[in-house]
Amino acid sequence: MDDHIIGWLTSLDEDRLARVLANRPDAIAPPWPRRMDALAHRLTDTFAVMEVMRGLPLPPLELLQACLVVGGHPTEDELARFLGVSTSEVIPWLDHLYDHAVAWPGPDGRITLAQAVARWWTAPCGLGEPLGAYLDSWKLSTEALRRVCRMLDLPGHGGRRQVVARITALLGDSERLGALLDDAPDGTLGMLDDFAWDGPVRSVDGDRFVTPGTPEKWALDRGLLFRTQWNLAGMPREVALALRGPDYRGPFTPYPPDLATSGADAGAVEHAMCLAAPRVLDRAAALLENIDKTTLPLLKNGGVGVREIKRLSREIGCAEDETRLLLEVCAVARLIAIDDEAGGLTVTAGFDAWRLEEAPARLCVLLAGWWRMERSPLRRVDGRQPPALGDDPAGETIARIRWALFAALAEIPEGRAFATLRELVQRVHWRAPLLDRELLADCAAAVLDEARLLGLAACDMLTGLGRALAPLAAVAGNESHECVPEVEHDPGLAGAATHAMASAQRTALFGADLTAVVTGPPSVELAALLDRAADRESQGTASVWRFCPASVRRALDAGDTAETLIAGLTEAGTLPQPLTYLIRDVARRHGEVTVSSVGCIIQGSDPVLLAEIAAHRRLGRLGLRLLAPTVLAGAAPAEATLAALREAGYAPVPVDDTGEITVRREPQGGRLILLPGGRVAELDPPAHLLEPPPDPREHARRLIVSGGLSAGEARVRQTWAVIGRMATRLPAAQQSLLGFVVDRDVRALITLADGVTATVSHGELRSGVLDAWCEEAGDYLEFPLNEIASVVNA
Repeated sequence: MDDHIIGWLTSLDEDRLARVLANRPDAIAPPWPRRMDALAHRLTDTFAVMEVMRGLPLPPLELLQACLVVGGHPTEDELARFLGVSTSEVIPWLDHLYDHAVAWPGPDGRITLAQAVARWWTAPCGLGEPLGAYLDSWKLSTEALRRVCRMLDLPGHGGRRQVVARITALLGDSERLGALLDDAPDGTLGMLDDFAWDGPVRSVDGDRFVTPGTPEKWALDRGLLFRTQWNLAGMPREVALALRGPDYRGPFTPYPPDLATSGADAGAVEHAMCLAAPRVLDRAAALLENIDKTTLPLLKNGGVGVREIKRLSREIGCAEDETRLLLEVCAVARLIAIDDEAGGLTVTAGFDAWRLEEAPARLCVLLAGWWRMERSPLRRVDGRQPPALGDDPAGETIARIRWALFAALAEIPEGRAFATLRELVQRVHWRAPLLDRELLADCAAAVLDEARLLGLAACDMLTGLGRALAPLAAVAGNESHECVPEVEHDPGLAGAATHAMASAQRTALFGADLTAVVTGPPSVELAALLDRAADRESQGTASVWRFCPASVRRALDAGDTAETLIAGLTEAGTLPQPLTYLIRDVARRHGEVTVSSVGCIIQGSDPVLLAEIAAHRRLGRLGLRLLAPTVLAGAAPAEATLAALREAGYAPVPVDDTGEITVRREPQGGRLILLPGGRVAELDPPAHLLEPPPDPREHARRLIVSGGLSAGEARVRQTWAVIGRMATRLPAAQQSLLGFVVDRDVRALITLADGVTATVSHGELRSGVLDAWCEEAGDYLEFPLNEIASVVNA
């Protein structure tokens, strides 16, 4: 770990340190660090730095490239000169890098980069490795190095470092390199320009590098090119910069590209949101109810086929694109999953809990599923849409494109809409330049279409729901950390969802022609009631249902009575006499024929034996009744009936549908497997939300007060002495393990004298106690050393 960052962190005041921690929530995720060296270790973690860089806009990334090209530890002025801008234009974006701890200034003003930056960019600004990396390579012998010097008319005496310095000075000087190229064979300058501007590594013809008189052989002998493989060659950084000339300036785009906007009707946007949100909830409920009744089959290679999409769309009254979108959203929201036994998609236990929630909460679950989804259901690949719920190699990149697109839309002032999609894509690329630009352009239109269907966008701008969802990209991207609350529980999103659902119509106009008309988006409860008792004929700005004997009977079959159905419909509007007559007439004839369920059938050749079984007091719970002298019907299933009869002393055997005796094995139970398309860690939702990490300002204050630094080797020696003197209940081996908890952040399970156990890590010793992170408590706790009775590996 670089000691420079520890010194820089120690020099920060509370406000600046809090700003760094706010931009790097990964650094204070539980167990949060208590010392500056531990904090610095987290901030410079390779994967963490790369994750931060993926979220940086274009200007700070260009500054990182410039630092790599300039080399060493450049100053602000040196960077400004290389970029051809004033220092005042560089400073704000350097502060942006400092606030994310990707780079930091030293006491002398020189800039240090996190080591992960150089690992990310092997060719900053399209430039290769420094010349010294080639010349110092073990593959280049001292004799070969001196041979390069002779080709360049340079003295070859002295140590290897001196020889490398002479070669670098010549090849990095534009004027001296230009003089050298005056004697080059024809075609050399064009070839080298290709490497300088379109390199640094290019495919080559290996034979030309060993043929005397060719431009490739001439450049190889003088160190202008180095062949890393037979058919690959690379140009050193200093050579490429010299060929680009002294007037070359690194790219720097401190301001975003222009994004033309136009006025939009805020009322129309609000109205579109209030129409779309109830419809999404209504159609999602219809989709899930349909899958609950009929398992949705999958294709052999995965996903839902076009034929099933068309059938679902027809049955639930959706367009095919809407059905695709809702299928994907419900899968990521864990409302549907694959059931191996059923042979397709079925609803999960989460569906039962979801439909009992209030309408805004249900909407938030669907929007959160779309927000974290790693697919774009409406995106066309090679001119056609792939199967729904199939695999997408783009994966997480699509989710990041969605977040970046919404972030760019959220920057547009309210009441304004973007003018062209091309300019919006350019703005998104400036905000997130490390995203695949071709995939971004390919996905942008599809993502916006999905957002319109979900009520998140309308009239080429974000709705209130969309603006509430846009800031939650960091939450969705860090949901692997248990301390981060889920998107669907965000208070801002919940408030926007409540507002979007508030305009849903709860009343209908009932006509004498047995129709019900809802002028506007119906509430989920009203739509469910009308769908249960009538057939939906049309939907849109106004929805129409028609009552008929079959539809009313469907409601009665579902458990309604004439009185409850009339009462429910009366709450929605005034019922005409023909509708009331229809309901009562269907109810009068409802139940003329009864059908009862039978769990199993018991057959025997002896009527006396069957009569005895039917009258047996211990078998009363089976619900046995005599259908014929030799046939009994039971309410319990066959397995339970067999067990009860055997327990009562009888000797029954199971038979199959053909009457043959068979042995039935216990079913193994279906395994619910979550579908791809989103970061879903488990089927069952968490019982409660864990506490968030400490407030950045509060944690900054703690770090500054604690002094921040460890005692190094002195602390290590003190660890063993204190544990050996104070932890007297532990044998030597367990004392050593406890020492590793303190010095190496090992996890261990400790047991106290009173039997209390705790999983601890990140320990410190102070005043005869172990101050360590307790996973069960989710906080740092103190454990007296003399009370620790056992320590084992966790």
